[in-house]
Amino acid sequence: MIVMRVVLAYSGGLDTSVILSLLIEKLKAEVITVTVDVGQSDDFDKIAWRAEKIGAVKHYTIDAKEEFVRDYVFKAIKANALYEGKYPLSSALARPLIAKKLVDVAVKERADAVAHGCSGKGNDQLRFDITIKALKPDIKIIAPVREWGLNRDWEIEYAIKKGLPINVKKKIYSIDENLWGRSIESGVLEDPWSEPPEEVFKWTTSPEKAPDKPEYLVIKFKEGVPVAINDENLGPVELITYLNSKAGMHGVGRIDHIEDRVIGLKSREVYECPAAAVLIEAHKDLEKLVLTKRELMFKSLVDEVWADLVYSGLWVEPLRRDLDILIDFMERRVTGNVKVKLFKGNVLVVGRESENTLYEEELISYLSKSTFDQKLAVGFANLWGLQSIIASQRMRD
Repeated sequence: MIVMRVVLAYSGGLDTSVILSLLIEKLKAEVITVTVDVGQSDDFDKIAWRAEKIGAVKHYTIDAKEEFVRDYVFKAIKANALYEGKYPLSSALARPLIAKKLVDVAVKERADAVAHGCSGKGNDQLRFDITIKALKPDIKIIAPVREWGLNRDWEIEYAIKKGLPINVKKKIYSIDENLWGRSIESGVLEDPWSEPPEEVFKWTTSPEKAPDKPEYLVIKFKEGVPVAINDENLGPVELITYLNSKAGMHGVGRIDHIEDRVIGLKSREVYECPAAAVLIEAHKDLEKLVLTKRELMFKSLVDEVWADLVYSGLWVEPLRRDLDILIDFMERRVTGNVKVKLFKGNVLVVGRESENTLYEEELISYLSKSTFDQKLAVGFANLWGLQSIIASQRMRD
């Protein structure tokens, strides 16, 4: 009998722990578990111990925080990535990276299959499946939750029966976390009329309880990428971590909206994304200073498509890579400083400067120092609206 080798994306929670046990029990498989650290606040030693206790033949803990920020988050900042204008794609960005690491381990361990704990209702199944298939088309994908009809109540009973070393207490909320954001679902949040209770938030202070004094930060961007705060150069992970803490303290980064999932369902989503809220707002403002009106109009379309591709699980889509090339080219001039004000849940841009600025004070000033020749505007005004004027006259006639 040939024993199947399966690489399992393992979080250490109820779902993936039950899946680990079932893969061994039902398929008689050798299971290799993989936990990818993208900034979640987990006890990775305990996760590794739990995996081996349940029966994993080997466990990998992969620190991918630096790669996550450098190759995924920074691309999202340059693309002003907000799905449906609200969601900074925190979970969506991490999934293709995790899938890539799963495939890397599968190749190294000569595995027959890759398994994950995604359900058939969400977007993550697409993000994992499509990336895995693109990177290794010949490998089998096993998704027990959707394929075997698993549900939380059955999993709890199974875990108790098998004596799995996990906390089987039924959780009210479903939470996913990484450096770029924290998502909270389930419980009272399934009612779109109910205000999220304060207990669901971990990274952000309630705006009512945030400091009564505003705080100012100066963020330095180089070619669209944040590199320093208040003149202090910071590494990618350090910069995001600092902003999550600082902005979260001021109540910045809470997001509550109705989201359109890829498979057609509407869902109520609650997120905490302090660093994302600050950096995307600051970056968009700096672009306004250095890019032309037509560049900004076109890039807004590009940004929307980029965010939709990533949200929809199409990180490997060639169009996304093509758009990256365009965005990188446009971002060459997006270098400068942005001053933001954090106060009571709000992030306000209050200053910006760049050596590439298209803002000319001598031209725009209404004082005597202005160099703008207003007489030139007479002919321009007549020609600019010429067709509109003629059309309006015809319609009146």
